Amino acid sequence: MTFARNTIDVNGCKLSVARAGVGAPLIYLHGTDGLAEWPAILDTWAERFDVIVPDHPGFGASENPGWIDDVSDVAYLYLDAIEVLGLSGAHLVGQSLGGWIALEMAVRSTQRLRSLTLISAAGIHVKGVPKADIFIIDAEELARLSYADRKLGEDAAARAATEKYQDLAILNRIASARFGWQPRFFNPRLDRWLHRVNVPTHIIWGEQTASFRRPTPRHSTV
Repeated sequence: MTFARNTIDVNGCKLSVARAGVGAPLIYLHGTDGLAEWPAILDTWAERFDVIVPDHPGFGASENPGWIDDVSDVAYLYLDAIEVLGLSGAHLVGQSLGGWIALEMAVRSTQRLRSLTLISAAGIHVKGVPKADIFIIDAEELARLSYADRKLGEDAAARAATEKYQDLAILNRIASARFGWQPRFFNPRLDRWLHRVNVPTHIIWGEQTASFRRPTPRHSTV
């Protein structure tokens, strides 16, 4: 599917935003590997939704303003971006780092959100659950670990080995370190505010990984 890319100004920060499809707005927040390509899942969603995909500050073609210090700043930035874009009733989908950002957004305000979907989200620390450290694993191995299907993992590793993706991986890791260096990809205060998430929430986690649970979660299919 063909997507359009433009730049919006949010409080002086220029965000690069890709967009495709028609329907209710669906905001997808990418993970630490950024969004070098438009993945097939977004094509599927774009058949039913107006899919909106920003590059996080410091990723892709978005600016990296000095006043953004942590994920909470990004959460407020995106809440403002929703207003700038004039969206309401938006489905918010976040993967990995994007899931953490989505959670930080939802505990602050769900006024313009219709649902929340978290895909292997960071942001919460579960005692005793080991986590891969992206800062010590090379890009190819990290690509393999991202897929349960071995062939898909090897295909992703082959892409990660190309010069184009190696250069991008370095930039993405620098940006990721800004948000998730210490503590590693979680906010120790976030879990105390999860009760503020008052929209239907769908948590997706791979069979070979562990998830966190929140009391009496409500689920929806986006």
